[in-house]
Amino acid sequence: MKPYRSIADWHALRDALGDRTLGLVPTMGALHPGHLSLVQRSQRENAVTVVSIFVNPTQFDQPDDLDRYPRQTEDDLALLRDAAVDAVFLPTREEIYPDAYLYRVCESELSRKLCGAHRPGHFDGMLTVVMKLLNIVQPTRAYFGEKDYQQLLLVRGMAQAFFMDVDIVACPVVREPDGLAMSSRNQNLDAAQRRLAPSLHQVLRESKDTESAQARLQQLGFDVDYVEDFKGRRLAAVRLGGTRLIDNVGIELPGHAS
Repeated sequence: MKPYRSIADWHALRDALGDRTLGLVPTMGALHPGHLSLVQRSQRENAVTVVSIFVNPTQFDQPDDLDRYPRQTEDDLALLRDAAVDAVFLPTREEIYPDAYLYRVCESELSRKLCGAHRPGHFDGMLTVVMKLLNIVQPTRAYFGEKDYQQLLLVRGMAQAFFMDVDIVACPVVREPDGLAMSSRNQNLDAAQRRLAPSLHQVLRESKDTESAQARLQQLGFDVDYVEDFKGRRLAAVRLGGTRLIDNVGIELPGHAS
């Protein structure tokens, strides 16, 4: 497994691959089994799998959140070697943003709702970096987890709107044994917060409607950004201390958790 740190070096490899199918798993590092599930899906469906690691500064709406985001590149590379990943793309900020973010991708409807209503500019940064990565890597397929369900819908919509020649593949949420959705941000939870965090999934599944879910989460000690039903899912974003957690569950009928 070779890390590629420049776009020019990556392009040389991409040209050498010819018509072989290529799967991309875009990440911000601090990898966990949820990421590896995307890698395994890509390996089943493609001849070559590449993982990108780039902590994208433009999608953080709060500087403290960017500073606190876990970075463990050497551990990540060891994990990916063990997983038999073919290549890792590790660009610098200067490689990705030679224009200093003067040009960006904006979506004017879904990105303003849910997480977008509480994190101004977040989805502009996310869509911009994903488009850049898709254009650079030129994958056959790109893999995204359903935990970030709004992100998944926006990326899929962007690829369709701009006629991008890539399949956006959705992968199920991977959870800890106690139900907490796996996330790199979970590392920032202290012991008490980690014990409380699985209640988010439990409340979303068991509540009869969004109002009762929000009330229950607040009673438990979560700061709630939102709980909303959207496109057959109940989605929520909450905060424990300085850590923001998101999750979602499928719902069969309005007001009835599946």
